[in-house]
Amino acid sequence: MIRCRTLGAVAIDVDGRPAPAELLWRKHLALLVYLARSNRRTRTREHLVGLLWPDKDERAARHSLNEALRVLRRVLGGAALDTSAGQVRLAPGDPWLDVDELESRAAARDWAAAAALVAGDFMEGFALADASGFEDWLASQRSHWRSRSIHVLLARSDELERTGHSRDAVAPVEQALALDPNSDRAVRAVMRTRTLSGDRSIALERYATFAEQLRAVGAVPEAETDRLAERIRRARQPIPAAAMAKTGESRRAPLIGRASELARLLELAEGSAGGARAVLGVVEGDAGSGKSRLLDEVVSRSRLNGALVAGVRAVPADQGEPFGGLVGLARAGLLEGRGLAAAAPSAIAAFAREIPEWMDRFPAARDADPATPAAAFIEVLRACTAEQPVLLVVDDAHQVDEGSIRAVDRALRDLASAPLAVLMSVPPHSAGTPLDELRTRLGRHVEGAAVRLGPLTEFELRELVRWALPSYDGPAVERLARRLGRDSAGLPLLAVELVHAVAQGLDLGAVEGAWPNPLRTLTETLPGDLPDAVRAAVRVGFRRLSPDAQRVLTALSVLEDRVARDRLARAADLPAPTADTALDELEWARWITADPRGYAFVARVVREVVAEDMTTTGQQQRIRERAGPLSD
Repeated sequence: MIRCRTLGAVAIDVDGRPAPAELLWRKHLALLVYLARSNRRTRTREHLVGLLWPDKDERAARHSLNEALRVLRRVLGGAALDTSAGQVRLAPGDPWLDVDELESRAAARDWAAAAALVAGDFMEGFALADASGFEDWLASQRSHWRSRSIHVLLARSDELERTGHSRDAVAPVEQALALDPNSDRAVRAVMRTRTLSGDRSIALERYATFAEQLRAVGAVPEAETDRLAERIRRARQPIPAAAMAKTGESRRAPLIGRASELARLLELAEGSAGGARAVLGVVEGDAGSGKSRLLDEVVSRSRLNGALVAGVRAVPADQGEPFGGLVGLARAGLLEGRGLAAAAPSAIAAFAREIPEWMDRFPAARDADPATPAAAFIEVLRACTAEQPVLLVVDDAHQVDEGSIRAVDRALRDLASAPLAVLMSVPPHSAGTPLDELRTRLGRHVEGAAVRLGPLTEFELRELVRWALPSYDGPAVERLARRLGRDSAGLPLLAVELVHAVAQGLDLGAVEGAWPNPLRTLTETLPGDLPDAVRAAVRVGFRRLSPDAQRVLTALSVLEDRVARDRLARAADLPAPTADTALDELEWARWITADPRGYAFVARVVREVVAEDMTTTGQQQRIRERAGPLSD
């Protein structure tokens, strides 16, 4: 069996051994590949003579063809090459060509295997200067396989991206762009994956380079490429401080064990945007199971796809604030809606009375009678969805006031034919609440789906260990994965915290502790109930932060559930720009989460470990004094 790799520099082996030198002669090689790529693997002798030896007289050209066929017959075997009746025919299957394999893998949607075959242009670097007909064929083949290779690479990248492996998705799209530096489709894929993996500055650099290349030849990027660049510029994304460039990245683990759930939520959001229908997605799981991270992944992709996104993270105090959830969503992004100006003045007035930014943009709202919050909310969504898809995200929705939940329920019914997607994260049970009533109608009166997040399996914990500690061998991976399962109960939040600490030097052999209590969830677990390993992991991670980030994090651990930026900077005794850098570091490393109303810990138990283990009573008092009264 001859195996011929043509994507990239041509490489041939015969039965697993290097090909004989005479098979590698350029015209012998050209004949082999050309026949293998011909319709039915057949060509006439006359055609082959004119294609490969056009500069020779007929007798010399036929002699050269016969000599080339002799070499092929000797290497392939007599049965594999038929030269009767003026035809030259290769038997099916020999030689094996990587391009045929690529098409087979692509047809089966095995994008990983297909992408692994792409190593460059078709027969890269190969040429026959004295055979213009073959050169024309080669150019057309290169164009075809370049297009097919880019398609495969982008499909593989999309597959990785949609399963939460954004950083792994970068290499295929960069390879696609290298194949065709002037491809708008490829540069958009690079910009997208770079942004999703946290490299927004590189994404914009790629765009600038691409636009400059096109201008040099009198062209411009496609409109969609320009629009994507603008979305990337406008999207808020925390930038890791220099101190976190390496250690912070390791805390942002790939989305292990959540691929199917992410795919389902993306399907809902994209189906709503493309099919103009209202949908509800509910993410159920215990605290620490990764609900917020899953929502973040959908938000990032939806923004890049051009959706208007408004998202809030609820805290316990929100339950007592009538319609506070609606005001939070209005503050969190609805003001940026392209169609908002078309909303009724009464709807604008309802939010302008509560949010200064709305009043600044619509000063005429001072004279309008405000609608009720629920009616205003639906009217605003109606105007916004008329111009672009809208995604509303409510993290910890069980802590939102009842009036806001009922308004969202009504919006899903009243705007059933609008591109409106609502995603909520909730604990497994919230019986007897409006939220529970809304969940029970999923699939019947409200289109959508619920996904349930369970603990990571042993296989997934091993995958996490291999990602964080690539130097570990098989037995070491198994041992650490078992320990992670015991100490974290498979909760992603704790498992990532532990494996990150081990990567930074924590010796799990020096700490003990049995957990979890079988009758308690993570939400119900007090820091003192956590195993020593988890507490030690939080301390290791804390000490890896920059000094400014440590100051901000300790201040946040002492104050209320959600703290506004100015109040937090004051409590940490840091200038606002310095605090902003520290907050970006903490958000990037997933210690905290943010919405326009302020900052909060991603996990309550981590907050309490920081407050108990990393601050003294005197420090806590000084932090509260610097912060001042909450009413400030």
